[in-house]
Amino acid sequence: MAKVSLDALLPREDFDIEESQNSAKKKESFSISDLREDDFFYLTLRKPDFQRETSEWTPSKIVELIKSFLNGELIPAVILWRSKGGYNFVIDGSHRVSSLVSWINDDYGDGTISKQSFNGTIPEEQIIIGEQTRKMIEKEIGKYKDYQLALKFPERVTGDIQKKAKNLGSIAVQLQWVEGDAEVAEASFFKINQQAAKIDPTELKLIKSRKKPSGIASRAIIKGGKGHQYWAKFEKDKVEQIEKLAEEINKSFFLPKLQNPVKTLDLPIGGKGYSSQSPLLIFEYVNMVNRVIDTDEIDDDALGDKTIDFLKKSKKISNLINSTHPSSLGLHPAVYFYSKGGRHKTASFFAVTEFLMELERTKRFKEFTKIRADFEDLLIDYDFVVQQILRHYRSSSKAIPHIKNFFLDLMNELKISEKTIAIQNVLKSSNYNFIKGTDFDDSLITTKDFSDETKSAAFITEALSNSLKCKICNARMHTNSISIDHIQRKEEGGIGNFENAQLAHPYCNSAIKN
Repeated sequence: MAKVSLDALLPREDFDIEESQNSAKKKESFSISDLREDDFFYLTLRKPDFQRETSEWTPSKIVELIKSFLNGELIPAVILWRSKGGYNFVIDGSHRVSSLVSWINDDYGDGTISKQSFNGTIPEEQIIIGEQTRKMIEKEIGKYKDYQLALKFPERVTGDIQKKAKNLGSIAVQLQWVEGDAEVAEASFFKINQQAAKIDPTELKLIKSRKKPSGIASRAIIKGGKGHQYWAKFEKDKVEQIEKLAEEINKSFFLPKLQNPVKTLDLPIGGKGYSSQSPLLIFEYVNMVNRVIDTDEIDDDALGDKTIDFLKKSKKISNLINSTHPSSLGLHPAVYFYSKGGRHKTASFFAVTEFLMELERTKRFKEFTKIRADFEDLLIDYDFVVQQILRHYRSSSKAIPHIKNFFLDLMNELKISEKTIAIQNVLKSSNYNFIKGTDFDDSLITTKDFSDETKSAAFITEALSNSLKCKICNARMHTNSISIDHIQRKEEGGIGNFENAQLAHPYCNSAIKN
């Protein structure tokens, strides 16, 4: 089941690194009323700005937590740290606290608090799962407002709500406090979170790069320039540049939205934008195109200029992949980034990115365009090769350079051989002696119903065989990257009538023909 985004319910804040801890007496527990939107305690709650997204719980898990609270069952203590400025940072327990906040304030990622964080523009997927969560909670638990109503007008609610409402005032969640300065609090956070659910190494890099240009740029892109502003400290004109670039890159990666089973070739190059893996994909991409090998070796960005540079480079490469920019090759996502079953192939995405950057460095785009139609036919017919390279090297990071080299080998062979001979020659190389032929085998399927993957495969295979093709290079075209070309050039007297118009990739239109 899809996960619920409760990330906006506890605002993010930077630790007060240079300040000492506030010595005022601390609460030992919090009650339900402490989490109302206008309560002093709730208004002081913060998440560290490096905290992971509060978006890992399903609707049923949120329901389970709220039920446990109402039934007076044991809920693990929430761990807080207080800054000198008076903020109470949640070191452990953000999902628990946010789940209760969501019920009390009727905000499951789609309510008033969330809208304020996203400047009124909430992703459609977040709205859908938010409403599903609300309906489940109202069915199994009831609205928080009904519990408020129960003590004044008991006849208006069910007996179960009446009974539980009487106990709400005495139920509390225990608090534990981290003692020490901000450095101690940060160390406690990482220690606790590594023990509970170990943080992915790439995610850990993203967290620790929160003040570096790659980290700021990545978070801006994944949020489309909205939500918590890690870049808000920069000057206004730089903030505007960051948000504009981030929004444009986000759209180029994640629009049109991916739906399963696949029933359209209008697929996003980056897969699903609303998933736990999206931030990691973007972070890896930003580092890749900016040639960052070790994030520890780049300095924090204090002014915003470096972040803007990182975003500009990221946009330049995303333009090359698929856009209406004159430089765009307009690579079709279904050919390069998806399996026949409609699954987004992360390793292929990164390998293609590296491949394009190599072509850009060696000025080989025109050379690629000449063999591109045959190149794509072979990628479709021999899609199992990339999957077997990935399997052979056992991880995306290890397989990416080998997939890129496969693309280069195939391109070089197509320059001198027709496509059937070219692929045979490539696979004869000792570099690919582990390739064993097609992976496709549905002989073990016994169910009568088609899976989403089978449905997607049937559509994608048929649709690709009949897809639009560029009139200049004869390779497939994607809806996000179409230009209208003059068959007879304007300089040669060509006019803008229908008979003189043809569809072409932006790069073919601007560079090949001219």
